[in-house]
Amino acid sequence: MLNIDNVTFRIGDRVLLESASVIVPAGCRIGLIGRNGTGKTTLLRLIQVQAEADEGSVTVQEKATLAAVSQQAPTGKHSPLDVVLAAQRELDRLLTEAETAQDPERISEIHARLSDIDAYTAQARAASILSGLGFDQNAQNMPLDNFSGGWQMRVALAAAIFTNPDLLLLDEPTNHLDYEATLWFERYLASYDNTVIVVSHDRSLLNQSVNHILHLQNRQLKLYRGTYDTFERTHREHLNQQSKLQQSQNNQRQKIDRFVQKFRYKATKARQVQ
Repeated sequence: MLNIDNVTFRIGDRVLLESASVIVPAGCRIGLIGRNGTGKTTLLRLIQVQAEADEGSVTVQEKATLAAVSQQAPTGKHSPLDVVLAAQRELDRLLTEAETAQDPERISEIHARLSDIDAYTAQARAASILSGLGFDQNAQNMPLDNFSGGWQMRVALAAAIFTNPDLLLLDEPTNHLDYEATLWFERYLASYDNTVIVVSHDRSLLNQSVNHILHLQNRQLKLYRGTYDTFERTHREHLNQQSKLQQSQNNQRQKIDRFVQKFRYKATKARQVQ
């Protein structure tokens, strides 16, 4: 689904990624983690081709659809339901074409595709998503300008997940959600069939909704299988092993150094000292 190959990315003199590589298989639900400022949002921008790597390549599977939450909250007189439905551009295009198409074969193709993307249940699905994110039936049909910026961002999130893309990119999606909406979103994400990469500090979401953790550390990327708790345990064991190996190497180095210091001037030990 996604291949990040030997990518280096700099902002001025600062290197965020250095020869970083990872292959993301289709169908993975990935939590992207790392300390603040390490480049998680930058990585999402590289995947969306909103930024260009200095070296290496970022390749998304051919013909795969991609969606991310707009950074700008939707506003205006349109309702949340209208905005979410409009996000499925293919649906709009096919419905418009269906009204004018005359070629029987093309008409058959249009209706087959409409069936594939569940076009005839689109309004019900959009309403269900909005409901899960806290919009009751009345709120779903109110003008967006009636809502605060946080609620408008919920609409942007609803629009992104409604399109059901092959690759969904989310950056701190629960920031504008209350407890009930967060619980609904966790369940929704846990049942998502396609590939998703979500940046989050929400430990509950990373334990309930993802099945892989992508760790960005020291300008490198490493993919772990399992939830955040599994990653934390595996990562801790790896650090312990590294620490023990380093201590063993230090002990061996000190042992060699003591031998050299003790026998460096003894002719019979010259070869060993060397």
